[in-house]
Amino acid sequence: MSEVVDPLVAALLALCVLLAVAVALLADAVAAVVAFGAYGLSLAMLWAVLRAPDVALTEAGVGAGISTALFLAVLRRFPEAFSAPKVRFRVRPATALTAGGTALALGVTVPSLPAFGDPTAPAFRRVVPFYLADAPALGIDNVVTAILVVYRGFDTFGEVVVVFTAGVAAAAVLREVAA
Repeated sequence: MSEVVDPLVAALLALCVLLAVAVALLADAVAAVVAFGAYGLSLAMLWAVLRAPDVALTEAGVGAGISTALFLAVLRRFPEAFSAPKVRFRVRPATALTAGGTALALGVTVPSLPAFGDPTAPAFRRVVPFYLADAPALGIDNVVTAILVVYRGFDTFGEVVVVFTAGVAAAAVLREVAA
């Protein structure tokens, strides 16, 4: 399975980087918003491939859907604010050095991480046995449900609040734009 996933993950990561660069460099605001929406969708696909469907759905809904709709609504409401030509792209030396240093540090450290899903990784040695042993004592058969409800309840509630707030804000802005 990893032979199939690794090229797909690499392709999706490359697509995310390409779209992020496009968002930064596009002079047309509408084209940049469309590229941003495509970036959100490609990131959602990446999360789905990495078997994080809750994060994928949130990214698709908020990152690609609601954010793109809000940006397009603002562009429609205030087109004159985005009609000015963009300033020529310029990279400062300190920015280039910081980005290069970060990329170098990541390139050196990432290969030393355990393989994705490796059951012998340090995180799995202590945490997984605890969850597997403790979840039945809570009366929850599904360990993932136990983790989301019991151990990460506040985090899950926070995610629901964020998605709900984004939906309400989008509805309010879109209603105002339509008026």
